[in-house]
Amino acid sequence: MTHFSDIAGSLWWMIVTLGLLVTFHEFGHFVVARACGVKVLRFSIGFGRALWSRTARSGTEYVIAAIPLGGYVKMLDARETEVPDDGRSQEFTGKPVWQRIAIVLAGPFFNVIFAIAALWLMFMVGRPDTLPIVAAPAPHTLAASAGFRAGDLIQSIDDRRVGTWGDTLDTLGSNSLDHQPVRIRVRGGGGERTLMLALDRLPVDVNVAKAFDTIGLKPAPPPPIAAKVAHGDPADLAGVLPGDRILAINGHAVSDFLDISRTIKAQVDRSPRMQFRIERNGRSLTLPVTARWGDPGDGGGVRWLVGIGPPEPALATLRYGPLESLGKSLTSAWQTTATTVTMLGKMLVGHASTKNLSSIITIAQAANTSAQMGLGWFLSFLALVSLSLAILNLLPIPILDGGHLLYYLIELAKGSPLSERAMMAGQYVGMVLLVMLMGLAFYNDILRLAS
Repeated sequence: MTHFSDIAGSLWWMIVTLGLLVTFHEFGHFVVARACGVKVLRFSIGFGRALWSRTARSGTEYVIAAIPLGGYVKMLDARETEVPDDGRSQEFTGKPVWQRIAIVLAGPFFNVIFAIAALWLMFMVGRPDTLPIVAAPAPHTLAASAGFRAGDLIQSIDDRRVGTWGDTLDTLGSNSLDHQPVRIRVRGGGGERTLMLALDRLPVDVNVAKAFDTIGLKPAPPPPIAAKVAHGDPADLAGVLPGDRILAINGHAVSDFLDISRTIKAQVDRSPRMQFRIERNGRSLTLPVTARWGDPGDGGGVRWLVGIGPPEPALATLRYGPLESLGKSLTSAWQTTATTVTMLGKMLVGHASTKNLSSIITIAQAANTSAQMGLGWFLSFLALVSLSLAILNLLPIPILDGGHLLYYLIELAKGSPLSERAMMAGQYVGMVLLVMLMGLAFYNDILRLAS
């Protein structure tokens, strides 16, 4: 049931995401085309059979179509239809080249505007997150070599202040593309200190998502404290109280809350009857706890339960005033754009793995996850996808906006338009390139799901 709801949620939030972003993108083309005096025949959200349509007095047909995976603006174009003499002034190809360039650029530009607006709203609403407190790094990871210790609070990365795990992951993900050591300021039990994280030791073609396994930085798990004790469950019946610290189970010491789960799982194979050594008000007590087999209803399925819950994580929320949020949104949009362009450039020359490419499958899953995390996270996700859509559309691939822009720049340089034959050949090449790019992205996602 949970699996079905995840799929349904992913599909729904993917439709919402693409619906918003594609509508805004196509609205950019529409507005600028109308401003340049070009007649718009159809404004369609989606492809295929029309579910709803209305024709305005201007002659533009507005359509919502059955397949919500894109959209288009159909303009009066002499290359596609016979244009009467009285309609020549409203025909696309008859407009000056600078106007055609403006119409083509309007879609990606509106995506950038949407991203900045989404980030501005996100910084004002706030994005709930946790403090960047690290767990003990695994041996042989870059974090272990740098000297990170359990409980270290990350304060800055190369003098850029970070206040949340989201900030930390974004910054390290961007820096991992540069393969340069980074200076990280932390505060731990021994005070403040500066560590050098050797990101230059990452493989050249590392997948950014996999890079964090090599880096070895993970959030600290909750301490082994029974913050919640379910009424009538084994721990409650044994006398465990909220706030008790679990020291050991059947003589096996536990260091954090995840340790409790692992130890219970290992010990119940011998017997569900266990001895919990706890600390309460400075005193050590031993309580007999008999685990029960059941389903807690959290989607994790049937398993051995004792009925205790972990303490809440240390929360940190990004939230600013309207003016400061605007500055933050512009900075964040620029950094995300620079990172994405850098990633594409490195993939092109073989210095970054093409496994970093993701398809609509990842978009759907990420849309569902971010929506469940709250409005702030969903706005952040929309901004990222909107900027990615703008950059993708500006690639100089015929069939995309960037391909048309390339045609018009060539026209400016040579003083006359490209021949229809050359443009048709470019369209076929663009289609092949786009299908290959999408195929590779789908292949990456399918492999990820299979593994």
